[in-house]
Amino acid sequence: MFGFGMPEMIIVLVITLVIFGPAKLPQLGQSLGAGIRNFKKASSEEDVVVLNDIQGEKKKLFREKYLQIRPPF
Repeated sequence: MFGFGMPEMIIVLVITLVIFGPAKLPQLGQSLGAGIRNFKKASSEEDVVVLNDIQGEKKKLFREKYLQIRPPF
């Protein structure tokens, strides 16, 4: 629906260059990159925590179900 190709990217880059100027553009790119990197790191750490919780619950259920001490017949 809304194509975002090379011409649109060039227009956005030119507008950004006019607004912020050539001196601030590297700092802007660096902060944007750091923000994206931190977001990816935080989301991947959350996935690891969720997976560890799920595995812990599976182990707990296994112990409760299969490792119960049964009275002798």
